[in-house]
Formats: sequence, structure tokens, C-alpha cells
Amino acid sequence: MVRAGLTTERLARAGAELADEVGFDQVTVSELARRFDVKVASLYSHVKNSHDLKTRIALLALEELADRGAAALAGRAGKDALAALANVYRDYAREHPGRYAAAQLRLDHATAIASAGPRHAQMTRAILRGYDLTEPDQTHAVRLLGSVFHGYVTLELGGGFSHSAPDTQATWERTLDALDALLRNWPAP
Repeated sequence: MVRAGLTTERLARAGAELADEVGFDQVTVSELARRFDVKVASLYSHVKNSHDLKTRIALLALEELADRGAAALAGRAGKDALAALANVYRDYAREHPGRYAAAQLRLDHATAIASAGPRHAQMTRAILRGYDLTEPDQTHAVRLLGSVFHGYVTLELGGGFSHSAPDTQATWERTLDALDALLRNWPAP
């Protein structure tokens, strides 16, 4: 018998909240069952296992990030757009560290294609149109921006920059300045 009020979406949202509290790696069906004060077996009519739950959390996080990114990019171009999207990722990671970690989960090909993941690449490519990059340089730049955004956020959240001056906001702004300069002066092959 399915417990009233439990749905797959509700479990994914509760799992995302749990991830933000205890870390994405600590999310399990068992821990979620404890949160709802139900037996683990009662959740299996909604999620197959912990991997399925984590996949659903990842999909939720990708969707939330894509929605925030699209809203932030509306009407922006060039460095303004670059900074807006970068700040979406950084702010989301700060507000929702477990969900941000979930968004990095490796998805199988079919799930990845059907997710909001491709929207992230499309938004980055939209920014790059303002820098007049063509293929294959556009793909190189998408990868570079993703690497810098994710790398910076991961190091910052892990405390990697907390023991030295200047403050991380100043470094973040200089990083975005440097990325803008690089994109405007992309090296020829």
C-alpha cells in the first residue's frame, strides 16, 4: 500500500533538501524513509533504489539551475551575460551545496539527453555568440567556462581560498574579467 502524500516528486525534493543538509553522498533511501517516518519498503513504489533517488535529485538540480540561468541571461550579452551565468552557478552552489553536487552526477546517455543538461550548454553557447566564436572553438570555450566555474566553486566551498587575501569575491571578479578578455581575444589555432 502506498502511503498517502508520498510521490516521486516529493521524495526527490525531500532528497534534495537532505543533500543540502548532510551532503549528496550521504543521501540514501533509508535516510529519506527516516525523514518521513516510514519503512524503507514504502518508498520503493516511488524510487527503485538510492541511485534512482540520486538521479532524480540530479535532474531536479539541473532543472533549477537551468531555470535560474535562463532568467539571469534574459536581455544580457557579452561580459554582462558571462558574469550573470557564472554568478548563477556560484550562488546556487552556496545556497544548495548538496544539490550543486547532485548536478555533477554522471547520468547515462539517454537520461542526460532528456535532462536540463543540454540547456546549460545552450546557455553557454548563447553567451559565446557575443564573442563571435565558431566551432570547434565554441566547444572548447564551453568546456573552459564549465571547468573554471565548477573548479572555482568547488575550491571555494571546500575552503581552499579561505586562508589568504584578497577575499574570494575580488578573485571571482578578476577571474570573470580574465575570462572575458580571453574570450574577446581567443587564440587562433
